[in-house]
Amino acid sequence: MKTFVIGISGVTNGGKTTLAKNLQKHLPNCSVLSQDDFFKPESEIETDENGFLQYDVLEALNMEEMMSAISCWMENPTHSLASTHEESIKEIPILIIEGFLLFHYKPLDTIWNRCYFLTIPYEECKRRRSTRVYKPPDAPGYFDGHVWPMYLKHRKEMENVSWEIEYNMEKMQEAGDRGFWMSRSNQSGYIFSE
Repeated sequence: MKTFVIGISGVTNGGKTTLAKNLQKHLPNCSVLSQDDFFKPESEIETDENGFLQYDVLEALNMEEMMSAISCWMENPTHSLASTHEESIKEIPILIIEGFLLFHYKPLDTIWNRCYFLTIPYEECKRRRSTRVYKPPDAPGYFDGHVWPMYLKHRKEMENVSWEIEYNMEKMQEAGDRGFWMSRSNQSGYIFSE
């Protein structure tokens, strides 16, 4: 069965989940899978030299379990995860996967039909992060000492992989936003920034 898989990644509190849920409301036969649902228990999360829990690394996630959920959806997209528009079976099933480290995990590279990487400025990210309640709560200095530096590291790594990244004003104007258009063989998407 033909399927269509969209990856939405980017900065913490950048709007990934909001975008995924809004798309799900408007796209027929659409399911959403969140990478945040695959964090390991706190007892398995490493700490760095500053005592910060290392949640912003792939090792903090159970990626094998996530891949299993994706594989189950790919095998039977009309009966897995929570999807919308159940009556429109004739439509191509769409899976939206959202998470902060999607494009750093090689086994996912072959599944994307479209990829989007969302960014927001430092101050806005910090403001949004401060309004969220996390368990465990962010330690003092965690955003500046760990979260933002890890995001910058991941973004740089993502930009250095074999993606073709280009400024495409026409595509950006169509989207009504600023960003980069990126593509890789059969995959393409935007890096959005405010």
